[in-house]
Amino acid sequence: RSPKPEAQKEKGKKPRVWDLGNSNAKVLDYSNSATNGRADTCPLEEFDPDTALGDRNREPGRLYDLEYESDDEAEEEKVVQNPSKPSTKKGGLGGMFGMLKGLVGSKSLTREDMDPVLEKMKDHLIAKNVAAEIAVQLCESVAKKLEGKVMGTFTTVASTVKQALQEALVQILQPQRRVDVLRDVLDAQRHRRPYVITFCGVNGVGKSTNLAKISFWLMENGFSVLIAACDTFRAGAVEQLRTHTRRLNALHPPESHGGRPMVQLYEKGYGKDAAGIAMEAIAYARNQGFHVVLVDTAGRMQDNAPLMTALAKLIAVNAPDLVLFVGEALVGNEAVDQLVKFNKALADHSMAQTPRLIDGIVLTKFDTIDDKVGAAISMTYITSKPIVFVGTGQTYCDLRSLNAKAVVAALMKA
Repeated sequence: RSPKPEAQKEKGKKPRVWDLGNSNAKVLDYSNSATNGRADTCPLEEFDPDTALGDRNREPGRLYDLEYESDDEAEEEKVVQNPSKPSTKKGGLGGMFGMLKGLVGSKSLTREDMDPVLEKMKDHLIAKNVAAEIAVQLCESVAKKLEGKVMGTFTTVASTVKQALQEALVQILQPQRRVDVLRDVLDAQRHRRPYVITFCGVNGVGKSTNLAKISFWLMENGFSVLIAACDTFRAGAVEQLRTHTRRLNALHPPESHGGRPMVQLYEKGYGKDAAGIAMEAIAYARNQGFHVVLVDTAGRMQDNAPLMTALAKLIAVNAPDLVLFVGEALVGNEAVDQLVKFNKALADHSMAQTPRLIDGIVLTKFDTIDDKVGAAISMTYITSKPIVFVGTGQTYCDLRSLNAKAVVAALMKA
């Protein structure tokens, strides 16, 4: 027989007790400590500004354009860097015939000529995260535009189709109505009212983070901001905005602005009516002289009818100046479905005769996709809504405006 163990081991796993943790849930509940715009509840915080700003050599208040290097620019750099590289031509005559290979002269383009090129272009667009249906429609529109066109002497079918596709993509990304937030804020000031922006989108796309980036950009341009915490559902949503408020006030201390904080938080805790909180925040901003109100809403899936009804109510009751849909550059085809269903839900659940729909797009996590920028094309093509802001990183300065030519250059890169 085996000897009996001195002490029988306890079954199960003991819960780990963290040094800074607390087992009392009441201590962790901050829902009753509403700030209601008071600055004393968001004290200034000591931290390294470099971690929040990133680029210290930036021009304050400027919203930079997206930048991207095209294939043509890369080829030019290679030629400049290697001027002494010997020519690979076998001879003058062979080089001439090689250059003329594939050129067509003074002929009308037919569908049979373009089909092989269009098929490759369609596969290329899909590989760059453009929705499949949209890639097919783009290639069809280019084919109809070019069919019967007489080509020049020294042009190829591939170059002609590629040029037409690039022009079509740039035209899609350039909005029919440009959204100039700074100009609209100044116009609202002349009417002695705050400019109201509402953020909506699905869960986890970065609404609160990009709201903080836009707050910092507005503060750099001299505008005071009131953040309305209308995400009364997600745990930690109010605390996240409270932390951003402290950080932003540390970057722009009240002493530099006549003793008044440039950004404040208006919140009523959790489990409250979001439309009512937004209405109270707008009234508070009007009385206190804030320039801009940024309304943060809870993330919700586009198929959730009760939550979409609540969002439509918030927008209908408060009539914001700008409704921004926050979408990820990562999701590709799913972003189109989200945007279309958000627009449809706002129209279906609104009680107004002319329902208020989405006005623009904030495209987040753009730094994570390299050159697979097709989500930008998909979202603007399907709704004709402009991309107002592009999130490109983790710091407050990582906010860009859309450069259509830069996005198309990334999209067409092999």
